[in-house]
Amino acid sequence: MIYLELLVGFLQVGLFSFGGAYAAIPLIRDVVLSYGWIDDEMLSYMIAVSESTPGSIMVNLATYIGSSKAGFFGALIATSAVVFPAFVIVLLLTGLLSKLLKQPAVKAVLDGLKPCIIGIILATGCYMILENCMGRITDISVNYLVIILTAVLALLYFGSRKILKKGISPIGLIGISALIGIVVYAGV
Repeated sequence: MIYLELLVGFLQVGLFSFGGAYAAIPLIRDVVLSYGWIDDEMLSYMIAVSESTPGSIMVNLATYIGSSKAGFFGALIATSAVVFPAFVIVLLLTGLLSKLLKQPAVKAVLDGLKPCIIGIILATGCYMILENCMGRITDISVNYLVIILTAVLALLYFGSRKILKKGISPIGLIGISALIGIVVYAGV
């Protein structure tokens, strides 16, 4: 019986949660509390844990609740149930989009959007660089340490592309940035 409850409960969450995990928390709370799987306080703790672990909050919560209520198979059922609706929707949209992408009008719209998206990303990057290097944009003070670190990371990234012909992966660059930040700012 618990397997069926986990399946139905988390299918509801997967089917009717739109807007991302944070928008789904009220629905998750309703489902979890209505079945009495955990109390409100424990759910709050589990949301905090799910936010701090890799993966989706919904998947992490479903896995935890399924595991705590019905072991491995409960976790498998709850996780599958919460993921299945999104999986089916993505498959359907992919089929629809592949047909739409063959239309000349859709291709023209997407080709027109590419420069706009590149501009938005570039503007955001420039704004973040200026914000980090000069404090508030309205400030006159310049943070030379941030400028030097940004230059070192840029040289590292582009230099590795020249030397290695492939470059450092974004994850590797994030790790290197974290290590440099720890070394530079640990004493600051």
